[in-house]
Amino acid sequence: MQRRFISECRGEWLFAMFDLPLVEKVERARTTRFWNTLLQDGFTMTQYSICTRYYPSEEAGEVHRRSIKKALPPAGHVSVLTVTDKQFGKMQITMERKGGPPRSRPIR
Repeated sequence: MQRRFISECRGEWLFAMFDLPLVEKVERARTTRFWNTLLQDGFTMTQYSICTRYYPSEEAGEVHRRSIKKALPPAGHVSVLTVTDKQFGKMQITMERKGGPPRSRPIR
């Protein structure tokens, strides 16, 4: 029997980035419902209005891309971006610290 190993190039990260209206009460409810759908689907908040989730393969991520599409509110903007695990590992986050120079560190 042949063993299968998950390649870092095969695994992927799915980014859901959204800018949704929050002015009216009904808009806030729709945005909250969309946000909760992402959280229930296993996404985590990377930044405000950006959520991410890891998948071992593109095929596994397709189910969750469809879930996002079904949950889309009628107004606003939602973008979905997929990057490989290797690309995600190269991401650097720069955070400004009070009283010192910006600090750069990898997310993982």
